[in-house]
Amino acid sequence: MEKALDGALLTFRERGFHAASISDLSAAMDLTAGSIYKAFSDKRAIFLAAFDRYTSRRNARLQQLVEVEVTGFNKIRAMLAFYAESSHGVEGRRGCLVAGSATELATFDSEMASRVTTALRRVETSLRTLIQLGQSDGSIPSGIDVEATARVLLSLLQGFRVIGKTGRTRVEMIAAVDQAMRLLS
Repeated sequence: MEKALDGALLTFRERGFHAASISDLSAAMDLTAGSIYKAFSDKRAIFLAAFDRYTSRRNARLQQLVEVEVTGFNKIRAMLAFYAESSHGVEGRRGCLVAGSATELATFDSEMASRVTTALRRVETSLRTLIQLGQSDGSIPSGIDVEATARVLLSLLQGFRVIGKTGRTRVEMIAAVDQAMRLLS
């Protein structure tokens, strides 16, 4: 099931919910349409399962990268670099399921809107916590407005994922990380 969901995930990331057909999903999941409908009630159920898998896996990987850093400043840099690395080349062109869902589905689907809001709040809360950690450990100035800076960085991270669809380079994305880190000095 995980392998099948990973195939669906790629299809939804590349095409979005509405443009992904059952035949596209069948090919990506390596399942017949009948098997898909036995496992999932409809395309939306596949999407919701893929969305949950996507956010869970990305959050776990991000947590691993952030945990190895010592200071709040370096933890935020690791977080921004993670998003930058996901926002160039093939991976960047595939897009972000959260950003795509926010623009494609959240307006019309209250359950999807709730999932998107939860995902974005989780990131913003992490940023806020890391800024506060940096202020406590002295790596981020105490005069930085925690709430506003967390929102700016959240906007930047989601912006990375959107512009990544346009084929940005790694150099461009890392340069944006370096510039963003100046907000914290």
